[in-house]
Amino acid sequence: MAFETKHVMKTADSPESLVDWLSSFGLSDKGGVNRLLYSKPWVEAQKALKSQWEEHGLVTSFDSVGNLFGRLEGKESSSCILTGSHIDSVSNGGKFDGVYGIIASFSAVQRLKEAHGAPKKSIEIVSLCEEEGSRFPITFWGSGNITGKYDISHAEGIKDTQGISLKEAMKSAGFDPQFYQSPARKDIDCFIECHIEQGIVLERAHKSLGIVSDIVGQKRFTITILGESNHAGTTPMPYRKDSMSAAADIIHSITGKAIETDTDLVATIGRLTTSPNAPNVIAGETSFTLDVRHHKQETLDHFCKEIEDYCSKVARKQDLHISMDKWTDVKPVQMHPQLTRLCEQAAQQQDIPYQFMISGAGHDAQMLGTTYPTSLLFVPSCNGISHSPKEFTSAEDLENGIEVLTAILYELAYT
Repeated sequence: MAFETKHVMKTADSPESLVDWLSSFGLSDKGGVNRLLYSKPWVEAQKALKSQWEEHGLVTSFDSVGNLFGRLEGKESSSCILTGSHIDSVSNGGKFDGVYGIIASFSAVQRLKEAHGAPKKSIEIVSLCEEEGSRFPITFWGSGNITGKYDISHAEGIKDTQGISLKEAMKSAGFDPQFYQSPARKDIDCFIECHIEQGIVLERAHKSLGIVSDIVGQKRFTITILGESNHAGTTPMPYRKDSMSAAADIIHSITGKAIETDTDLVATIGRLTTSPNAPNVIAGETSFTLDVRHHKQETLDHFCKEIEDYCSKVARKQDLHISMDKWTDVKPVQMHPQLTRLCEQAAQQQDIPYQFMISGAGHDAQMLGTTYPTSLLFVPSCNGISHSPKEFTSAEDLENGIEVLTAILYELAYT
């Protein structure tokens, strides 16, 4: 490894103390966390986790992209139950995002080990190297390599904003692409991920646990409208080719159609630009981004087709050229029904209030769920805040999530 760890772990092993300890790697002067993929804080955090897990009797290993595994060896099977989450953060992000899933898995495994010894089936904790896409324009680099969806060829040409390539960053972090061996795994029986909700649904419902049934699919577009710039005072309204006016019409239609289609469907206009962007000139070109999400593929497809048809209608009516450039197309993923039932049973046995949920955000469970039976659990986020230094989850809710995860892992690995 390129860097030496200098942090000292707090003596208390409570989940909140462990979260605080891990957040010290990359702590920003604004109170958030900067732990981008293959950065110095990222390397230090992974090394610290490796040392911690070894001290508690786990067999550790890194794969070729930096996913860290801690294995509690089973007695009867060479396959394993995988549990964990991601170690990377967004810029000045919160300390619970991703980290909670790693700490919850470690806490659960330690409790099982102390109470019951070695399991029948091996349990592996994973600290996934990357999920966020904050440093490089690629997401799920860690889980994507485990599933075989990615390999080293997908790193070609990818650079961060400083011009550092993904391969260069890998090498500096101690994972030289020259020695890459596929991290794809065929010995994983299932994957269980705990995560903070990053929304306000559980808190508003006064529930301590969300059992995710589906993770939404996502489609993202850039919609570009080409009209004609002209004088704002001398061009009569009937003769205008106003791209901004057309954009307003389309955006209004998108919002209305989203509300009419399904309460679970969301459509977001995130960025809008116009040219020449002058107060006395008709806008000749306007573009905006559209992010659409839903947990059913047919609903997602139908809605986007309706928007495409409406854009064509506006283009014909106003003599404009309108294009929809799709740059993200992620399919919805259903969590494994049997694991979902097991999660519900565990919550009931622990007398923890829960509800079923659809995840509107992407998670590693979405990538891993395409290959292995997968389950995703949420604990509440205070005021629904995430990706922020204000991100917070109470000690009680952290503990409730760990109790449920412990019960699930016991059922899967010990019985």
